[in-house]
Amino acid sequence: MAPRKSERIMNLAICLLLARRFLDKNHLREVVEGYGGLSDAAFERTFERDKDDLRAMGVPVETGSNSTLFPDEIGYRIRRQDFELPPIDFTAAEATALGLASQVWGTATLAEHTVSALAKLRAAGVDPDASRLSGLSPSIGAKEAAFEPLWQATMTRTVVAFGYRGVPREVEPWILTYRRGSWYLLGLDRTRRAPRMFKVARLEGEPQLVGRPGAYELPDVDLAQLTRSLEPAPADASAVVAVRGDQAPDLRRRGERVDRPDGLPSGFSAWRVPYRQEGDFVAELCGYGAAVLVLEPLELRRQVIERLTTIAGGGR
Repeated sequence: MAPRKSERIMNLAICLLLARRFLDKNHLREVVEGYGGLSDAAFERTFERDKDDLRAMGVPVETGSNSTLFPDEIGYRIRRQDFELPPIDFTAAEATALGLASQVWGTATLAEHTVSALAKLRAAGVDPDASRLSGLSPSIGAKEAAFEPLWQATMTRTVVAFGYRGVPREVEPWILTYRRGSWYLLGLDRTRRAPRMFKVARLEGEPQLVGRPGAYELPDVDLAQLTRSLEPAPADASAVVAVRGDQAPDLRRRGERVDRPDGLPSGFSAWRVPYRQEGDFVAELCGYGAAVLVLEPLELRRQVIERLTTIAGGGR
C-alpha cells in the first residue's frame, strides 16, 4: 500500500534533514518511499507539491549545489539550525512544522521509515547524520484519528465538519498547533461566526471534508498572537516526574528541574511539570513509556501505572 501523503512528506523531510549535503531529485526519488512507483511527470508534480507543503508549514527547504564547478546541479536539504524551533514561543508556522514532524515520528510507522531512509541514503552513497533528528521530538504524538483529515483540510483550505461538545461545527481550518501537550485546531467557526480553538482529542467522530479545496483564504492576522489569545487557561496542578537522560524534551521544557533528596534511578532527573486536564496528562505520560516515571502525586502515579498495565494486557 502506498504511504499516505503525510507519511511521504515526512519521509522527504527526514531525508533532507539527515543529509550532510544537498540531495538532487534523482537521489530523493530513489530513497523516499512514495516516489519510487511514479512516472517521471507524476514524480515532478508530486515532488514540487511536497516541497511547497513543507515550506508552507514553516520547514525551510534550502536549494543549492554541492559543486562550484557545476552550479546548475541543483539539490535540496534542510539545515538543522534553520529547522530547530525556539524553546518557548513558537510561531504558528513553527508549531505546525514541529507538530507534523513529531506527529509521525511518535509512531512506529515513522520509526520504521526513518531506519529505511538511513539505509537507503547510505546505499545511495550519501553520508547521513542521524544526530540531526534530535530536532524532532519523539514525545509529541498525534494518535487521534482526527489529525490526518484535519491536516489535509488545513493544507488544502477545505472546510471541515465535526461534532464538539455535543454541537455540530463547520470550520475553516487555519493551523494545527501543539500547545501544553495537546493538539489544537485554530480556525473560523462558521457556526459561531468567530475564530475558535478546538482540542483535537475532544472532537466527536471523524471530521468530514465539506466542499472543494481552496474554499477560503487565510486571514491577514497574526495567527501566533491569535493562538495565544484563544489557548486554554494555564495549568492549575503539577506533578513531579523523573525523566531519563535528554528524553521527553517537551515535558522538560514545560517543567522546572527540582532536587529529590530521596534519590532517583541512575540516569534520571526530576522535573515539576504543570498540567490542567488530568486525563490528558495521564495519556501523555503513558506515551513516554519507560522514559518517564511519575513520582508524585501518588494518585496520578496510580492512574499511569493502571493505564500502562491495561495497554500491556492488550486493553483487557
